[in-house]
Amino acid sequence: MQGGAAATNDADEGLQSLGSMFHEPVWLFYRADSAQRLLKKPRLERLTQLAGWRVNIGVPGSGVPPLAYRLLDANRIDAASLTLIQQPQTPAVAELLEGTLDAVVMASAPESLIVQMLLQTPGIELFDFAQADAYTRRLGFLSAVTLPRGVVDLARDMPPADVHMVAPTATLVAREGLHPALVQLFVQAARDVHGEPGWFQRKGEFPNARDGERTLAPEAERFYRSGVPWLQRYLPFWMANLVDRMWIALLSIVAVLLPLSRVVPPLVELRIRSRVFRWYGQLREIEASVASKQAAELLDELDDIESKVNAVQVPLSYADELYALKSHIQLVRRRLQTAPTG
Repeated sequence: MQGGAAATNDADEGLQSLGSMFHEPVWLFYRADSAQRLLKKPRLERLTQLAGWRVNIGVPGSGVPPLAYRLLDANRIDAASLTLIQQPQTPAVAELLEGTLDAVVMASAPESLIVQMLLQTPGIELFDFAQADAYTRRLGFLSAVTLPRGVVDLARDMPPADVHMVAPTATLVAREGLHPALVQLFVQAARDVHGEPGWFQRKGEFPNARDGERTLAPEAERFYRSGVPWLQRYLPFWMANLVDRMWIALLSIVAVLLPLSRVVPPLVELRIRSRVFRWYGQLREIEASVASKQAAELLDELDDIESKVNAVQVPLSYADELYALKSHIQLVRRRLQTAPTG
């Protein structure tokens, strides 16, 4: 979205910025003969001199008309004092070249073919915003930029002098609900696309976190602060993103498992030993009943216990306790066999 074009209605709510991408300078191209005819001067020097001119400011719904009106308001220019036309860019430029229009206003990157053509067309002049710094103080979404001398054509020294310009900044905007992983991909792609040097920027100047109109997405802010996440430098994106999103959950799981690691082993040991130790109660009852019951009856109960114990399965680390139980069963058996019959 073009800087300064933020809507004030509900359509702009729920949007967040992913960063500023590039400058979109305001190009005010005008006919040199219009300046001579209307101003009796070879050049247009101030916007207040536009009174009586026919100026195209772009189609309704685009970002240029609101920007043009704000520039006029900043100069206390009554829009009724000039003829404002709202045509698409291509037919407007055609009318400018034919002489039907005196000037056209557009906001576009310098790579635009129409901009490149107009910069090199004889009789067409580019307005120099000599008060560029003042505009940026009055309209915070604007930046002062300079079209360097000779940047259009070094051989022909075009332009023959530095041209001061004002430029809103194009911003990458997304819905607030956009997944953070996609935000990370967008800003990384934006760096690859817009990070190179240009007429109005140095290498690495864009994209950046500067956006005075919307809140910067947390994931985008993290990227501009720290760069590409460390894990993505060594792992595939999907894996790095999964680990990056899950580390809080993983820490929570570890925090729960550490106490359990101290509690679970004793519980497991108690459960395994209970398979063995529960038979000692019955074994003691048999031994205590020697005086009150017949030995044959007690031997039958002991055989039943022994058959069930033989079916018990325990890990090898607890086998000594199982064999101790079996030896104690045999010990009680010998006592029953040697007990006097009454």
